[in-house]
Amino acid sequence: MATTVSTAPAGVEARARGALLGLAVGDALGAPAENLKPSEIRRRWGRITGYVAERPAGTDDTEYALFSGLLLVRHGAGLTVAHAEAAWREWLTDIDEGAFRGAGFSERGTVENLRRGLGAPASAQHRHPWSDGLAMRAAPFGVYAAGDPAEAARLVAVDGAVSHEGEGIHGGRAVAAAVAVAMTGAGPGEVTEAALASVPADSWTYRSLRRALVAAREGERALRAAVVVRAYPWTDLAPEAVGLALGAYALAGGVFRTAVLAAVNMGRDADTTAAIAGALAGAAGGVEAIPPEWAGRIGPARGSCLPAMAGRHVLDLADQLVRAGHAADPRDTPHTAAPPVRAPHTADPLDRARRPEDPLVTGRTAPASPPPRPTGSGRPGDGPGSAAAPGRALPDPAAAPPAGGPSVPFPPASGATP
Repeated sequence: MATTVSTAPAGVEARARGALLGLAVGDALGAPAENLKPSEIRRRWGRITGYVAERPAGTDDTEYALFSGLLLVRHGAGLTVAHAEAAWREWLTDIDEGAFRGAGFSERGTVENLRRGLGAPASAQHRHPWSDGLAMRAAPFGVYAAGDPAEAARLVAVDGAVSHEGEGIHGGRAVAAAVAVAMTGAGPGEVTEAALASVPADSWTYRSLRRALVAAREGERALRAAVVVRAYPWTDLAPEAVGLALGAYALAGGVFRTAVLAAVNMGRDADTTAAIAGALAGAAGGVEAIPPEWAGRIGPARGSCLPAMAGRHVLDLADQLVRAGHAADPRDTPHTAAPPVRAPHTADPLDRARRPEDPLVTGRTAPASPPPRPTGSGRPGDGPGSAAAPGRALPDPAAAPPAGGPSVPFPPASGATP
């Protein structure tokens, strides 16, 4: 019989909050160790056992999870590639280089292609479509489709079509499916099997996951040796990151503290691997599984990568996703029904009190000409940067909606605290 992680049952609301707060906690814990080797981590801090930054905060992992989660709240099971592309164009392609710091290769490549006028799936044809950029933002899809890993995997692949291909999509599917099963309180065995079942058996992601789960029985050193691709200069490979994250979760037996710290201390893309491990352990154990001294340090997103996400809190998103999931299927059955019919934005029950000054609520006028493309990177080695062909102007919020569905503003931030 499958075992569960929590000793007391947690409701779907507690699991949803645990998943997204767990993601943010893991992101903030892992950020200082990103791109480091275990030996470098030990020289700086010994073994990391808590926050080492004075002001811990989420990175692009948390902010992109907020972005994709809000898109899912808006469109639910009816999410289309056109919806996702419209959101990227409206809220990401006009971010100047200074505000877009911290984004990864795949996100920069996608924005660059969108500015050139390419649409999905061509927008995902850049140098890093296999990155873990989709996996890092996949947890909200598992929260929304709790108990239905196939639906979670389907929805995250729709979102990912704008920015990823191949192994990048597989990584997102694996994480979304795993979180969907963790949301039922299932143990690590069932959770990891769901991840494997969501990707092709002949894929790199599947093989990496299999190796990770076998090696995890021997501990962190064996896990890292089995999964890390040393010949590749960067640390953002989806098969590697997803393998390390699920391996850390498995070796910890689903225990939140152990899983997240294992991911952090293995280094590599530590903010992403710890965020994924935290989302899984938080979903399975509920928000109470997260150490209070960690949870209490997580505030609203700062918008350091995505300014539109500033002031938004993962706990608000968790609550919105639960309501959206229940609205799509009020009987709490798997999300296989037809896409829900949403009321017009002005009557959307998911909206909180609106702030007239919030551009995500009021809309904004498209610029007369597109902003310049980035000419550098936000962190060493991140993304291409050079002059390019002119991009495409952002859609006018007052104009007729594009084919495939309207570009609808997100609900406003409310700045919740844990």
